[in-house]
Amino acid sequence: MSFDRDQPFTFQLGAGQVIKGWDQGLTDMCVGEKRKLTIPPELGYGDRGAGNVIPGGATLVFDVELINIGDSPPTTNVFKEIDENKDMQLSREEVSEYLKKQMVAADGGQESEDIKNMIAEHDKLVEEIFQHEDKDKNGFISHDEFSGPKHDEL
Repeated sequence: MSFDRDQPFTFQLGAGQVIKGWDQGLTDMCVGEKRKLTIPPELGYGDRGAGNVIPGGATLVFDVELINIGDSPPTTNVFKEIDENKDMQLSREEVSEYLKKQMVAADGGQESEDIKNMIAEHDKLVEEIFQHEDKDKNGFISHDEFSGPKHDEL
């Protein structure tokens, strides 16, 4: 549950969708269990931090509650979905377009006020993604740099 947003945060454990500290800290949890995760920088965002939100070298503390375990379809190769021109690197434009599609899809295909506000804020999100993922700062996120799901066999 993301208490900031007052809604559950859904992800697939062990698929690289969250920081390593979450993947490791949640593995043996039971539904209904609450836990405090204290995540050192090397299992969080490291020396780089995450945009303007999390400074480099930060130890992260989360109060988590597991509210459901569900069967999910196999993880899709998100890198391949974002990489429109198939050049094995992600541009700001590709990431931006992918996020816009995801926001509208999550809202049932309609652009509500919430979605319009999120799209207005999404340039900042794209920049934060690039600050975190574009390790060599060349303006592109390579396949190696990408931390999300990128293998068909997962």
